[in-house]
Amino acid sequence: MDWLNRFNSAIDYIESNLDNEINYSYAAKIACCSEFHFSRMFSSLANVTLAEYIRRRRLTKAAFEVQKHSAKITDISMKYGYSSPDAFTRAFRQLHGVTPASVRESNVQLKAYPRMSFQITIKGVTEMEYRIENIDCNLRFAVKRETVKTEDAFNTVPQLWATAQSNGFLQKLIDMSWENPKCQLEGLLGIFGKDAAIKEDTFDLLMGCRYDGNIPNDMEELILPPSVFAVFPNDNVNAGQRLYTEWLPTSGYELANLPCIENFLAPGDKIEQELWVPIIAK
Repeated sequence: MDWLNRFNSAIDYIESNLDNEINYSYAAKIACCSEFHFSRMFSSLANVTLAEYIRRRRLTKAAFEVQKHSAKITDISMKYGYSSPDAFTRAFRQLHGVTPASVRESNVQLKAYPRMSFQITIKGVTEMEYRIENIDCNLRFAVKRETVKTEDAFNTVPQLWATAQSNGFLQKLIDMSWENPKCQLEGLLGIFGKDAAIKEDTFDLLMGCRYDGNIPNDMEELILPPSVFAVFPNDNVNAGQRLYTEWLPTSGYELANLPCIENFLAPGDKIEQELWVPIIAK
């Protein structure tokens, strides 16, 4: 498949520049897609963000060099993009559990993250349910903003919803939502960042609902323009990965520059949760 070769070529570029500045836009160009699409598809395929993959690979190579004793730790830290030895030591300890200096003092256990490659697997055996939603008006939301560390998102996001339930914010959203429906996007919403191109260390999770009333003081307004979404029942942990590896390549669509949205439906609905993915025709 062409997309497979293109993604592996992008990995070639990244790997050859781990000791230089890596241009995300250029990597996406090699993969023949937008930076937005490349970052999202990489994260779904690899189960790790592009930025985190690069960080792990750099610290893996740095560990090999520290073990050789032939270079100063200061020089190694600069080679792999750290502004100071202290910043390098903190990152090294976070990944490997030890400081760079201790590696040279005694035999210690380190972690190595191998180079990634994309390979063909059999897809399409299981059907995917979806629908297309054409939203022909601006959608206004009341949201509360929470900052999430990208590498901890799978644990942090459920914890934020649990906290919202315990402190009463979830009930507040329930009371505000499902009024005067304009479309199917009428549940409790988790809106991920500005455009879902999550390559930074943190992103904003916007927790809220569609709302046309006065925005409460502890919340803020968000307006999304008219747009088209592919909507998937999000009852499968592999839904995001299948979206990028199976649905998008054959759909005639690509991702639009808008956030993805998790929609938690009202009690009693056949589907408890949906994934809304912004799309545009190729």
